[in-house]
Amino acid sequence: MKKLKLYIETSVWNHLFADDAPEKKAVTEELFARIKFEKHEIFISRTVTAEIDNASEEKRKRLLSVIDEYSPVRLEIDEYTVELARFYIENGLLSEDHLDDLLHLASATVNNLQILVSWNLKHLVKHKTRILANSVNMKLGYREIDICRPEEVLEIGE
Repeated sequence: MKKLKLYIETSVWNHLFADDAPEKKAVTEELFARIKFEKHEIFISRTVTAEIDNASEEKRKRLLSVIDEYSPVRLEIDEYTVELARFYIENGLLSEDHLDDLLHLASATVNNLQILVSWNLKHLVKHKTRILANSVNMKLGYREIDICRPEEVLEIGE
């Protein structure tokens, strides 16, 4: 199977420790086992680490430890990423209040990744978000990106 280039959004890392959501935790653990076994390329941005920095000290240490274990490529938030996130706002994808969500999406798009993986079902993993994001991406010359829940990524190649 071809290696996937996956942007792993903060909610996915958090679900590795989601004892209050055992089904999502199990799926997330399975995703990371697959990542390790199939050696998919994984990516995060400064937005992920900034969100983790806001967690409690104990949770922050646990999350940073697992991130270090998996060694994702760390993407910078450059001017193109910020510009694309702003363009998403201007086109009604989400509001300014959800800039971090849009920075995740823009980081994955600008860096030509295949899939943004998220458990954020309220803002990111939605049909409307996929349609609007890819419409904006195509207008600006970026490739389409898929926005998936972890279990959708697990279905690839089955």
